[in-house]
Order: sequence, then C-alpha cells, then structure tokens
Amino acid sequence: MEETVNNNPAAEAKPEARTFTQEEVDKMIGARIYEERAKYADYAEVKAKAEKYDNLEAETKKAQETIGELTGKLSGLQKEIEIRNAREKVSAETGVPASLLTGETEEACKSQAEAIKNWKGPQQNYPSAHDAGEVNGFSGGKTRDKFAEWFSSQTSD
Repeated sequence: MEETVNNNPAAEAKPEARTFTQEEVDKMIGARIYEERAKYADYAEVKAKAEKYDNLEAETKKAQETIGELTGKLSGLQKEIEIRNAREKVSAETGVPASLLTGETEEACKSQAEAIKNWKGPQQNYPSAHDAGEVNGFSGGKTRDKFAEWFSSQTSD
C-alpha cells in the first residue's frame, strides 16, 4: 500500500462543524455585549465633561468679547484724556480758552490758538471800570470838573 503524504497543513485543519445550544449562544452573546458595554461604561462621565467643556468654551468666548469691548472703551477714554490735557496745556500757555480749541494734538491746538489770537487782534489794555459801567450822572469834561461836581453833591446833602 502506498501512503499519500499530505504536505498541506491547511487541508488537515478543517474546522469541525459544531452546533451550539441556546444556552451557549446566550453566554457568547452576553459576553460580547458585556465587552461592548465595558467600552462605553464611562460614556455618561465623558458626556458630562464634554458639556462642561462646551459651557466653559462659551463663557470664555463671552468673556473675550467683553474684554474686547472694555479695551475699546478704555482706549477711547485714554484718547479723550490725552486730547483734554493737550487743550488745557495749550490754553494755559496761550490764554485762549480750552473750549475754543478743537485739535486732537498739542501741535494742532497750538496752531488753532495762534490763529484765534491773530483773528482777535492785539490785546487792548483798557482801564478797569470801578463802577462796573454804571452811569453816575456826572457830566463829561475834565477830571477837575468831575471832582468838583462830585464834591458839591456830597456837601449839599
């Protein structure tokens, strides 16, 4: 008799067809379900963390927007202070009221002040009126005559 040698190990390892009982199938499926559930056991925790992250992200975005708005307001206020200080400095130096100056830099305010002073003309040195402009009833003329008129009004009472 001749023996045939089978050099193909795959041919020898044919799986046997096996049948399973319902109980064995239930155990295999149950084990598989348990493995899958174990993979997602921390799903609720991960979901809670994701929601917390989303909330923090939204709060961060809102805070950044608020910071942007406040930074803009602060810059505007700083600019206003710089302008006001420049106008007040030029006003003190030139004698032109700060309310007349509209420039935003010291140089612009100085040129405006000079223009205002040139437009106004030279400063006249008028004598101050002690009577605040009241009509005193004295006639015009020389100071000697005014004094005499005043003196006579004082002595006749």
